[in-house]
Amino acid sequence: MVTLTRPEGSPPEDFHVTRRVATSMFFVGYALAAVSAEARPVVTDEAGLTIEEVLIPNGAPKPLPAYVARPADKGRHATIIVVNEIFGIHDYIKDVCRRLAKLGYVAVAPDFFYRAGVNLPAITDFKAIMPVVQQATPDQVDGDVKATSAWVKAQRFAKPAIGITGFCWGGAVVWRSAMVNPDIKAGVAWYGRLGGLVERVGELKAPVLGLYGGQDQGIPVTDQDAMRAALKAANKTGSDLVTYADAQHGFHADYRPSYNEADARDGWARMLAHFKANGVI
Repeated sequence: MVTLTRPEGSPPEDFHVTRRVATSMFFVGYALAAVSAEARPVVTDEAGLTIEEVLIPNGAPKPLPAYVARPADKGRHATIIVVNEIFGIHDYIKDVCRRLAKLGYVAVAPDFFYRAGVNLPAITDFKAIMPVVQQATPDQVDGDVKATSAWVKAQRFAKPAIGITGFCWGGAVVWRSAMVNPDIKAGVAWYGRLGGLVERVGELKAPVLGLYGGQDQGIPVTDQDAMRAALKAANKTGSDLVTYADAQHGFHADYRPSYNEADARDGWARMLAHFKANGVI
């Protein structure tokens, strides 16, 4: 439990939970429902980084847990909010944060499913995962993203330049956040579902780059083309979609059979260029 430590209330640093005083709040290993025995995932070390597990005030009885990776220097850095897939916070998401931190970003991965009290990455049955995910409503998740960006702005190590990227379930969160959260300067959505979002492109307040697979069985190319057309019709010139013809859903997830190294590398480079072009540097 987080307690107020000062009469005037707790400043943001009071909500940091370090490894010296607590065990990890997050699963160690890769999501058991999706990991491939043949996978050779990228592993990024912590050298030169500060790794923290924090609790972000979000108005709920229990605050929002988040994994944070950032450069260990004393400077201020732009931030990327990293939104997980349906499997929650596990080693893949943590490694994405460390990769971004090595490039000079503060990377924050909130645990959007924490209210359920279920250790999602440890569940092996996909059917048991979905009811937990569905409990996290769009309004609740969007509120948690806003709480995260507010927390970021209060940190001495962060610039007021915030981007967001997300994978699968998290890709849809990216599109919505760019519509409803004025703190977000740019977003990159990796194969996020587009249902219900195409009709809302006029609400975009920040440019979004969508990275999608041409072989994605859940997000057909026709949906991707519809989003492109909607962006053009709404004159959202800073937003676009890239379709990788041979890629499946989850092509960036290097712990899964769907991983496509060439397309993942290209998408990563495009993501960084998109953030840079839109002031998230």
